[in-house]
Amino acid sequence: MAVLRLILADQLSDTLATLRDADRQRDWLVFCEVASEASYVNHHKKKIALLFSAMRHFAQHLRDAGWQVHYSDYADPRNSGSLAGEVARLLAELNCDSVVVTEPGEYRLLAEMQQWQQQLQVPVTLLEDDRFLASGADFAAWAAGRKQLRMEFFYREMRRRYQILLDGDQPVGGAWNFDSDNRKPAPADLAVAAPLRFSADATTKQVLVLVAEQFADHPGQLEPFHFAVTREQALQVLDYFIDHSLVLFGDYQDAMVEGEPWLFHSHISFYLNCGLLLPLECIDAAERAYRNGRAPLNAVEGFIRQILGWREYVRGIYWLQMPDYKAANFFDAQRPLPALYWGGATKMNCLAQCVSETLDNAYAHHIQRLMVLGNFALLAGIAPAEVNDWYLAVYADAYEWVELPNVTGMVLFADGGVVASKPYAAGGAYISRMSNYCKKCHYRVKQRDGEQACPFNYLYWDFLARHRQQLDNNPRLGMIYRSYDKMSADKQQLIATDAASFLQRLEAGEAV
Repeated sequence: MAVLRLILADQLSDTLATLRDADRQRDWLVFCEVASEASYVNHHKKKIALLFSAMRHFAQHLRDAGWQVHYSDYADPRNSGSLAGEVARLLAELNCDSVVVTEPGEYRLLAEMQQWQQQLQVPVTLLEDDRFLASGADFAAWAAGRKQLRMEFFYREMRRRYQILLDGDQPVGGAWNFDSDNRKPAPADLAVAAPLRFSADATTKQVLVLVAEQFADHPGQLEPFHFAVTREQALQVLDYFIDHSLVLFGDYQDAMVEGEPWLFHSHISFYLNCGLLLPLECIDAAERAYRNGRAPLNAVEGFIRQILGWREYVRGIYWLQMPDYKAANFFDAQRPLPALYWGGATKMNCLAQCVSETLDNAYAHHIQRLMVLGNFALLAGIAPAEVNDWYLAVYADAYEWVELPNVTGMVLFADGGVVASKPYAAGGAYISRMSNYCKKCHYRVKQRDGEQACPFNYLYWDFLARHRQQLDNNPRLGMIYRSYDKMSADKQQLIATDAASFLQRLEAGEAV
């Protein structure tokens, strides 16, 4: 009999393990748009549209290649609304007697699928997702016996394993990491190339109508919609980045500019994370640009580190640490997520800019996510579960395997230091140095206390004071705590008073 081969929304690759050893004439490739996956958090409208359109295009690509494909449309009245329900229904309708699926990228879904064989009473085969460059076993072997799981050392091993940016056995340029060269603020006259945009074809237009009707209560702006939805388009995005933006990506990857959400970033995480692009082809394209003299080493190394280092590392952390990792809350943060994250009024221009761009584009670059949106959540003591749900919902490249370690580990230090060696906390000076947001802000970034003071300034010191017992022995914070201790008692009390007043107003729903 036939095999039902389920393909998930983030598995849109011809190299997918599910397709290997399949019989084109006998087996069925199955795609499902289901409510349970679209709404377990209120995903951004653009995120749902991207995945539904990309799924439909990939399904048609497979039909054109001679495969038997069944596609469960969201609006089909027969649609059961869940993956398990659709698989159960289609086993009978398609006359299949077994199920094959590549392991999903989320623990909750893997746990569900591991029960399918018993529930469905048919053989269910879960295949390893080998589109990544480090398997779970690879990462566990690297992590075994280490006191600290620092990405930098994992990244070096991956460079050696895949022979990336090496001269013999040494790193090109004499160093493994050029991050210190990648922290320039953007000059006022910096010219930024517009991102590559695509017009919606008939398939995408149908999806946009569906999303507008079925997900009207989900956050974010649906249109204009300009994402790539096919592999061919995703490859164009990669090529466009290499040709137009990579040369300046390194210098300005940490910069933030009001009205310029895209800057020199690649914008390929959408397509890497749903399968339209593969990591090694992106890495190879960047290395070729360096070898051919088309891009500087600091830009190329920084880009490659994000994929070969950070992306593989956070996936390894996720599977190594789950399921307990999801409940991590090192600082016992309990404050509810403020309305400003959903577009509520705020007087803080940096937050207003980053939130509005997120809701408009289902995108913000990594410094906006970490040092503005995340920094505020950390300093304000917002509950990690609510912060994680927000990041997972609003970004079109977010899946739990990549989102959770970034937020729990990097943004919130909620894992107590598994990912980061210290909390990524900062006052207003950092945001002022790396952006032009402060120029139009209600608050004064150089003012330390009082009603006009930038809230990041007193929240930063208040955060350190509140959590001194947990952080006092951190060697990277010793100098900072010595600076705090040099403050007068009156100054320390003023910090605590300003912070308490601000947080009280935040919880009361005032526009802070």
